[in-house]
Amino acid sequence: MSAHSESEPALTMRDVAARLGVSPMTVSRALRGQRGIGEATRQRVLAEVAALGYRPNKRARELRSGGPNELIGLVVTNLANPFYSQLAVGLEQICVGYGARVMLGSTGENPATEREVVADLVDRGVDGLVVAPAGHDHSHLGGERLRDLPVVLAASPPMGIDVDCVLVDDFGGTREAGRRLVARGHRRIGFLGLPPSLWTGSERFRGYAVALEEAGIALDERYVSRHRGDSALAEEAARAMLALPDPPTALLTANNRNTVGALRALRDRAQDQEPVALAGFDDIELADMLHLPLTVVSYDPVELGRAAAKLLFERQASTAPQPPRRVTIATTLVDHPAPR
Repeated sequence: MSAHSESEPALTMRDVAARLGVSPMTVSRALRGQRGIGEATRQRVLAEVAALGYRPNKRARELRSGGPNELIGLVVTNLANPFYSQLAVGLEQICVGYGARVMLGSTGENPATEREVVADLVDRGVDGLVVAPAGHDHSHLGGERLRDLPVVLAASPPMGIDVDCVLVDDFGGTREAGRRLVARGHRRIGFLGLPPSLWTGSERFRGYAVALEEAGIALDERYVSRHRGDSALAEEAARAMLALPDPPTALLTANNRNTVGALRALRDRAQDQEPVALAGFDDIELADMLHLPLTVVSYDPVELGRAAAKLLFERQASTAPQPPRRVTIATTLVDHPAPR
């Protein structure tokens, strides 16, 4: 193989990676002597670089000088949701150990915006992506569309593409919360859910529905709301349910924003009204200081971020095709009694 001619277009790191069948990050690590790749791979990269006469882009190196040289893009749906800030913390904890930094983009739960954010991050030269999808169409996150960048999905399995993912036990956690309410004698249980187009929305609703079915309770659509995770919408839906002639005696919420909405609706109930039990997916801050008992489906979003980062870096270090991997984060039920 001959050295690269001065008259030909300049080679890029992606060109070198494509010739070797590895990721650009693998080439980058080999050139900088970083960990995360095997010695045989490192030597193969260096030999190819020498044969091609490739020289790293000096300007790009200067732009990133004085700090980590790798960028990992994180795409989330709602920056107001504490879940995503905790996910970012976990992701960054692992990235720092690999000499990488996190670049964040938010989609506002809009699939079209997600496509724009992803394209922008790719154009900015990120070395990998962790994405919490806003919808069920993931075609823009696969293969050549992303120049073969490694991608890990967070809180959703891939639809129509082969990539790694990290999930929460959405179904199991909601099912157990529903069972807990049933065990406490509740038969009319309202559900403040998420859009059915989202994996978390469909799986958490399924957990609620199965818990009712197992208890021989018919699902009543009057007690079901499935909107995007917005506290104001959840409050409005909860108030409508509680105004029914036969209102629910318990509410089950599908995420922390919906729990906040339910709490606001319950706050204004008269003292002589029947108390309404509340269970919700996700921890919420100050849950142990609320005016009423709360059961939460708890898990560690920081661990979810760490797991996503580990999958991403393992995928980048791999020199041979590997089947997509799936990691599921377990949930537990935590009861927070009301203060006395």
